[in-house]
Amino acid sequence: MPNLNRVLLIGNLTRDPEVRYTPKGTAVAEMSLAINRYIQTESGEKKEEVTFVDVTLWARLAEISGEYLKKGKPVFVEGRLQFDTWDDKQTGQKRSRLRVIAESMQLLGARDNGSRPADRTQEPAVGSAAAQPPRQRAPDLDVEPDDIPF
Repeated sequence: MPNLNRVLLIGNLTRDPEVRYTPKGTAVAEMSLAINRYIQTESGEKKEEVTFVDVTLWARLAEISGEYLKKGKPVFVEGRLQFDTWDDKQTGQKRSRLRVIAESMQLLGARDNGSRPADRTQEPAVGSAAAQPPRQRAPDLDVEPDDIPF
């Protein structure tokens, strides 16, 4: 029988990611996402539901999250569900938690520094569109050569 364990989430961070390192030097980060869902009740009232999801990131993803993500920032995470169980040392009870192990991540929203490409003061990279001279319009045409459909 086939199995599938895949999760796609878009949400906002509820706190800054906590990055730690294993004894072998592998980065691991813990973060939590708030995922909002807007529904309309039978009476026509609009209601917001929030789901909080714990996410664990490993290796380079963990380092990137610690460097670029902050509380409140939107992020897209793709990963798998993992169910953990353990004995609570203080109460002696069995505890459990369902979390997402991220396999890919995409940063969403604007950059922190608020700069736009026009505001950058760095030199353009060689071969980039900004480094090329502006194209001249053909003198006998009313359209750009790239606008011709053939």
